[in-house]
Amino acid sequence: MAPPAKRPKLSNSSKSSPAKQRGLDYFFSKQKGGSPAKSSQNHQDAQAEDTTTELTDEQFARKLQAQWDEEDAGSSTVAVPRQDDIGSPFVASEQLNYDVPITDTDNAEQRQDNKAGESPRTVSTVTSSFMSKDSGSSNQALKVKNSLALQSGVSEEDSISSGICFDESPLTFDPHKYLPDLQKQWAGHGGNASYALVIRCFVLVNSTQSRIKIVDTLVNLLRTIIEGDPSSLLPAVWLATNAISPPYISLELGLGGSAISKALKQACGLDSKSLKALYNKVGDAGDVAFEAKKRQTFTLRKPKPLTIKTVYDSLVQIATVQGTGSGERKQRIVDKLLQDARGPEESRYLVRTLCQHLRIGAVKTTMLIALSRAFTLSRPTNAEFPLRSQAELSALKKESLAEVWSKAEEIVKACFAKRPNYNDLVPALLEIGVCDELLVRCGLGLHVPLMPMLGNITRDLSEMLTKLQGRDFSCEFKYDGQRAQVHCDANGKVSIFSRHLELMTDKYPDLVALIPKIRGDSVNSFILEGEVVAVDRETGDLKTFQTLTNRARKDVAIGSIKIDVCLFAFDLMYLNGEPLLNRPFRERRSLLRSLFVELPRHFTWVQSMDATSQDSEAILEFFKSATDAKCEGIMVKILDDLPDPRLVIEPKDEGAVIEAGGLQTPVAISKKEKQMKNSEKEPEKEKRAGRRKALLSTYEPDKRLDSWLKVKKDYSATFDSLDLIPVAGWHGQGRKSKFWSPILLAVRNETTGSLEAVCKCISGFTDNFYKANKEFYNEDGPNVLGSKPSYIDYTGGYPDVWFEPQEVWEMAFADITISPVYTAAIGLVTENKGVSLRFPRFLKKREDKGIDEASTSDFLASLWRKQEARVVKEVQNDVDEE
Repeated sequence: MAPPAKRPKLSNSSKSSPAKQRGLDYFFSKQKGGSPAKSSQNHQDAQAEDTTTELTDEQFARKLQAQWDEEDAGSSTVAVPRQDDIGSPFVASEQLNYDVPITDTDNAEQRQDNKAGESPRTVSTVTSSFMSKDSGSSNQALKVKNSLALQSGVSEEDSISSGICFDESPLTFDPHKYLPDLQKQWAGHGGNASYALVIRCFVLVNSTQSRIKIVDTLVNLLRTIIEGDPSSLLPAVWLATNAISPPYISLELGLGGSAISKALKQACGLDSKSLKALYNKVGDAGDVAFEAKKRQTFTLRKPKPLTIKTVYDSLVQIATVQGTGSGERKQRIVDKLLQDARGPEESRYLVRTLCQHLRIGAVKTTMLIALSRAFTLSRPTNAEFPLRSQAELSALKKESLAEVWSKAEEIVKACFAKRPNYNDLVPALLEIGVCDELLVRCGLGLHVPLMPMLGNITRDLSEMLTKLQGRDFSCEFKYDGQRAQVHCDANGKVSIFSRHLELMTDKYPDLVALIPKIRGDSVNSFILEGEVVAVDRETGDLKTFQTLTNRARKDVAIGSIKIDVCLFAFDLMYLNGEPLLNRPFRERRSLLRSLFVELPRHFTWVQSMDATSQDSEAILEFFKSATDAKCEGIMVKILDDLPDPRLVIEPKDEGAVIEAGGLQTPVAISKKEKQMKNSEKEPEKEKRAGRRKALLSTYEPDKRLDSWLKVKKDYSATFDSLDLIPVAGWHGQGRKSKFWSPILLAVRNETTGSLEAVCKCISGFTDNFYKANKEFYNEDGPNVLGSKPSYIDYTGGYPDVWFEPQEVWEMAFADITISPVYTAAIGLVTENKGVSLRFPRFLKKREDKGIDEASTSDFLASLWRKQEARVVKEVQNDVDEE
């Protein structure tokens, strides 16, 4: 650090002269070389000029401490400069009067570390004042002694929390082993659980890939908070799930990278160049904060321990700040959080939380499992619901223990699927635990979206017919639109939610205005589900999903709407205060169609036909009509529950097929059935060989079952595959958190030599491929670039890592659409938009091709024109046939 231009003089008098001030720049500035003479008679002035030896910060600080010890009388005051006056990594202290022990350790290892040029240790200056009585005088003379505390960066961390073994089995982990020390520590900040507790869990979770270990670690964290500070449980759950509110409540932090960068520079004393160098090296904002905190040289502000509540409340405050000066207020909150972060790990995960990219692999399902197990073993001190004994569960066999866990998990998952809000679930758990009453407390409600039921994907119609043998089912058009969940209460209030539970009522004011017209006289309140599709109001023709995306998303006025839509309803889940989820699909569909009023080209039912597996020829024709109508394919849904769930399918010979309407449907025989069939010693088991799990016709929120099947048009039915170049990647979520997923792909522009982004892909990859790909494109390896290359054209979100372009991947896709985000073939199809691929799927690496042989933007544009010509031709043929 360069010495200051002017240093304050030192005072050597404690009797008549006023105390002179020492500036902090003087205390911690390193000395320059020189050889001035010293004089013992003028000790202080000589000290100010002594620059004969290059001292480390620690050695120089101790030298000052020795001088202070020689001053027996008077007082010396440390002048604390304002933070704005310091251009170094100091943090100004609001109050330096801390009741902390003064350390005086100076071993050879510490000095050797500093000399070796390793990460400098944090030196903290603490002024400790105390008063003493002078026995030789009737008046009390106050003596102030200045003490200098030297602390390393590690010593700032919470040593109690960092020693908790959260990754222990929940059946042996005992929160009471740690709670006395923790609660004694928490008493210093209102009894609230410290943020360091959550960080300890994050560190352990991030250090393992074992899903069992991750769940166990979260369970033990939750148990500790449940028994130690239940009021901190809800914010802890939100922080661990990397959110501050459910999706349907719009609370966005709205922080740009600049706000976090400024806070890091201010808290850790970095300049822009150093921050950029760190980011280029580690590639993750959280890791940048970790490295910056380790390298922090000095701090004069003792960090105030963060609590779980403090961090969560600060995030909510950031998200809710609005109006003039909101940016500055958000910046101050971020600055305060990072200044109070103790140690590198707190800084790392705090920054990742601010970036909304926690990367600990604790997804929604993991948290729900952890909550169910935590409340099976622990409860707050004021609760009375029953618990399972650890000793009792430890004595159970593996299968019996799994059954206990599974029952609790199903209850918690079912509650969250119907009411996906931890603000509702966690308080109920704290009060009554995991029990059947929880299903009532967290049941279906208006204006709170339930998680949609999902369908399994089948390869073709033959596979679908095999799965649904002997069952009545309905085939429905799978429209190329946006799935919508419509809520309406008795007062006429309407809410519309997307498949991802995001509120989009403002996007469709025309649908809101439509609800009073379609609701029958006997309907007071309802929740229905349908597909919103762009339509031509005059002809009734369906338009593509791409057309729908061009519609404005916020504050849409009915008079300004240029893209008309129609709601194709297909299910009814709630009617007049009564949930219908447990009713068969046939009954729910009948209520929907009998109690609501159809308005053609505005509100109608999905086009459908009822069939069985024997009607394969009619199903094939229906599928063709769906694809001809610009639909993605068809949805197939079980209509009724079986009167006897123990349906027995007569065993068939392996390899036999059912021939119906020209479709050959192979008979599915499981591995277990084969073993039973070949066993002559177990005739009774052989009789049960054909049994299978009954398919339910009920509505199962947040489940993907064979009760609903998707049959889409084949990916490669229209075009040849494309050869694309992988150029970037993002960190995956959940199970894929250790891999790159999605991956950005590009085509070549032969004219400019640039690579133009065309799509992101997450489909077609195996786990082995993910692992090999992550090793090949390792952050620290030679195949990853430090920043975005100038020759890659992409205007979307910033990837986590940029690849060195060197591979060619063969990709399949459904069709090609116009895109305002991707730059592939820009100017060749439309003037200022590129094209993209819908449903891209990885096929294989093209080892025989280099990147100069990858598909070009010209070729991609020609495929788009071919697609459009085919559509026009099909429309013309339909007109001619009519």
